[in-house]
This record gives sequence, C-alpha cells and structure tokens, in this order.
Amino acid sequence: MLSVFKSIPTHMDYKGQKLAEQIFQGIILVSAVIGFIYGLVIEQFGWTVYIVLTGFAVSCVLTLPPWPMYRKSPLSWQPALPESSGETSQKPQESIKKKKHK
Repeated sequence: MLSVFKSIPTHMDYKGQKLAEQIFQGIILVSAVIGFIYGLVIEQFGWTVYIVLTGFAVSCVLTLPPWPMYRKSPLSWQPALPESSGETSQKPQESIKKKKHK
C-alpha cells in the first residue's frame, strides 16, 4: 500500500519552481482584475471575493503538485568524492584551537 505513495514524484527543479511561481502570480493577478471589474459593475463585493478565491483554487491545482512540466530541467549533480581512510578526516573547524577570552 505504501509503495504506491513512494512511486509518486515529489521534486520540482529550479526552472519548474520559477514557472510555477509565474503561473501562480499570473492567475491570481488576472482573477483579481476580473473579480474587481465584475464586482464593480454589478456592485457586489462578494462576487469579487468568489472570483479571487476561484482563481486561487485553480492556481493551487496547477502549481502545487509536481506536474511533469515542472520537472523538465533536472540538475546534474557532481559525483560524490571517495572518503579517504585515516585519521585526517577531521573537520577544518576541529583542528583550529579555540581562543580563550580574558
């Protein structure tokens, strides 16, 4: 049962994040302008709120899941460096003596 959830991709690359942010902001902006104009014409502020909330819901459905269009440019990571066996694998901060304050 849990293997089904593990097979769902959960990552998004950097270009995909930028695209998702642009889509989200565009949908919110367009729905706010449409909602404001429609609410102004019919003189009902409630319709403005409904239209903006609908735009928010649509933008969430389009941008929150990691759709394949957001995973087109994966990063190529450098290979891991092999660890050397020995005592010289200390961190650089551990080899520096701490100064005592007077």
